[in-house]
Amino acid sequence: MRHIRAVFNHPRETMSHTPVLIRRDTRAWKAQVWIAFGTAVTLCGSGLAWLPGQGIDRAFMVMGYVFCLMAAFVLAKFVRDSEACTADTPLWKLVVWGGFALAMSLTGWGLWRMEISPPYKAFLGVSWLFLISNAFTLAKTLRDAHEADLAEARARRAAAALDTH
Repeated sequence: MRHIRAVFNHPRETMSHTPVLIRRDTRAWKAQVWIAFGTAVTLCGSGLAWLPGQGIDRAFMVMGYVFCLMAAFVLAKFVRDSEACTADTPLWKLVVWGGFALAMSLTGWGLWRMEISPPYKAFLGVSWLFLISNAFTLAKTLRDAHEADLAEARARRAAAALDTH
């Protein structure tokens, strides 16, 4: 019987375990992201809690802020998932982008039409935009950590498979 020698692949005995580089965010960055998000939620919450005017205005503004926040998280996930492949239907793309646009425009319109002082409107507007931008940053940070955990688990499984053979 004739033995076939590996030409391009080295035998397993000579293969060395090369470390896999998995990029992770630093603890300082993660702390900064969570502190900024917490600050944005606190600013929005305090601004809405002491919102002058009718209770119905306050209720609609709280719903608008929550709608915007959830739409931002959904949009962040959709955009990140669409990087690798476009497995979603065009209608789902319309729902995600349309939901975000609707949330932002209706909340902006509600804020603009409220009968409150301009400095209070400015405070609510800036804190609202701060919340939305931090929602995207937090979503990316959490997703990066999840992907790094998956890559690390795959690398451990591959190293274990090489060790057992």
